[in-house]
Amino acid sequence: MENKDNIGAGNQPNQPNQPNQPNGPNLSNQRPNGKRRFNFMWIYAILFAVLIGLQFFGRDSATPQEEIDQGKFIELLKQEEVGKIELVNREDAEIYLNKKGLSVYFPDVSANADGFTVSPNYTYKIGSLDRFEEMVENAQEGIANPVYISNVRRNNWMGSILEWVIPLALLAVFYIILMRSMGRSMGGGAGSIFNIGKSRAQLYDKNTNVNVTFKDVAGLEEAKVEIMEVVDFLKNPEKYTKLGGKIPKGVLLVGPPGTGKTLLAKSVAGEANVPFFSLSGSDFVEMFVGVGASRVRDLFNNAKSKAPCIIFIDEIDAIGRARGKSAITGGNDERESTLNQLLTEMDGFGTNSGVIVLAATNRADILDKALLRAGRFDRQIYVELPDIVGRKEIFEVHMRGLKLAADVDKEFLAKQTPGFSGADIANVCNEAALMAARKGKEEIDKQDFLDAVDRIIGGLEKKNKIISADEKKVIAFHEAGHATTSWLLQYAHPLVKVTIVPRGNSLGAAWYLPEERQITTKEQMYHEIIATLGGRAAEQVVFGQISTGALSDLEKVTKQAFAMVTYYGLDDEIGNLSFYDSTGQQDYSFQKPYSEKTAETIDKQVSKLVEKAYQEAIDILTEHRDGLTQLATKLIEEEVIFGEDLERIFGKRPWGNSEDEKLKNAALKEAEEATESQLDNQTENA
Repeated sequence: MENKDNIGAGNQPNQPNQPNQPNGPNLSNQRPNGKRRFNFMWIYAILFAVLIGLQFFGRDSATPQEEIDQGKFIELLKQEEVGKIELVNREDAEIYLNKKGLSVYFPDVSANADGFTVSPNYTYKIGSLDRFEEMVENAQEGIANPVYISNVRRNNWMGSILEWVIPLALLAVFYIILMRSMGRSMGGGAGSIFNIGKSRAQLYDKNTNVNVTFKDVAGLEEAKVEIMEVVDFLKNPEKYTKLGGKIPKGVLLVGPPGTGKTLLAKSVAGEANVPFFSLSGSDFVEMFVGVGASRVRDLFNNAKSKAPCIIFIDEIDAIGRARGKSAITGGNDERESTLNQLLTEMDGFGTNSGVIVLAATNRADILDKALLRAGRFDRQIYVELPDIVGRKEIFEVHMRGLKLAADVDKEFLAKQTPGFSGADIANVCNEAALMAARKGKEEIDKQDFLDAVDRIIGGLEKKNKIISADEKKVIAFHEAGHATTSWLLQYAHPLVKVTIVPRGNSLGAAWYLPEERQITTKEQMYHEIIATLGGRAAEQVVFGQISTGALSDLEKVTKQAFAMVTYYGLDDEIGNLSFYDSTGQQDYSFQKPYSEKTAETIDKQVSKLVEKAYQEAIDILTEHRDGLTQLATKLIEEEVIFGEDLERIFGKRPWGNSEDEKLKNAALKEAEEATESQLDNQTENA
């Protein structure tokens, strides 16, 4: 359609009969064997206690020490109460009082044999050494027995040691914590930094419960047949080897996003009774040189030890991009080294018997040619968007756990969702359930699914958006122009619903039901361009002027017209030439694959094609002006109109044969039965 399950692990009781298991609860600071874990907080506590202790180490609390000022110091010198002055490291002066001074200021403190206390009585902080000596000399002028300054040098060994030990200890603690945190983040122990070159693949084996099987994969019948053959070979290898056959070394799943490539690989893990290694292409990428190649070697070494097994690499284009395409980084970067190692492991001199590589990507065009050759990826399975039969099967899978109302028709929903991938359909089912729950319903009905489809295609309704009456009228005629031209053109997609209620970034939206076809003719593409330009043409016909509301329409038309002229060879002037490059190498080229004269011709023909389609849209709307006005008026009144309203105004579309529809439905049913029969035979053989 265009235009727009959780398993919780409960707490298990302790089992006292198990060895090395304590009877009591397993505390957070205990190891599984019952021993207490070492708590690093003790290191911080010890260091803090040492620092606090050093603040008081060596101090004599019995002898007070007081820092005095200059005036009191001079007074002590003049009163001849100072017995000794020691200048420590030419910075601090320690003052010892004699017996006279002690009797005056410290009568309770006794002196030693030398007449002084063990510790200085006062301390004096000097500034300039020369001025301090001059001050002491002047203060003792005229005294018969002056006190002379003695210089003392002291080394604080404990402080010097701590200046080195404490920072080193803190660095060591920080390093240990860092290594532990890195080990936890990488899923290993404290030494996990040295395991950076190890593979990060997740292993699924018989002990791992994988709930996804082939029954959970719908709409991929052809891909399932080829994948089931790989699983069948791993289960019954003699069936193929007795005839001399060899299983493909690699299988590449290619398709648009959301089509079920990863889901298909999960089903292989659930079906195959062999080890299954799963990882993403980005798991090989690392900032360190050589890590990617090392992880590839480790992955295949682990796989060889568990052969037969399967390796699944999701999004392989992260490392499989073609080499030598970037002129900036050159050809010797880390990603290319990783790819070279992968190429060697998949098909080199070494033997990888029993190891099957399964990969998925949606960008097969940018993969290296050496990676896609036979012997590495022997098979390429295209996982395409599901058709109407596949979409119905996918709806059945995703509706298993939903409470559905009786009016829900899976076939009808499959018809309303052309171009939807499996992921889109899963999203539709989930959105429908959320909408029904939001409205307080007990079951999910048909309208909930239709609202979910509208929500996914056009976005959330914005009914509170302020739009003036004039703007609403322009939007109504614009959308009515799309609806009218698409209804009156043979190969344009018929309208399903159109609305002028703002959705997402658009002020209006229209839903069409495109025909599911594999090839498209020139006339079909031309009619689609006319229908796309119908909105702007309606503005021109009704108002005589155009607006900026056709931006997305013009973008779509320009790309489609350019593709018709340059890619598909549908222009008479250019002829049967195509400038499309399926290899993707043209993206890295500074030159266009055509001359300047051809470029002018292309621009001319593209413009000519678009303008011709625009004029034809104007002619159609001018001829059916009354029907256009009726449709726009009804759209303004009701905000939403359906295909039945167009049929009531313009009549039934004259195209479409009921017999052709019957033949088409019969062919679809026959193809479905043939596919089911093929799958049943494959399952019986497995």
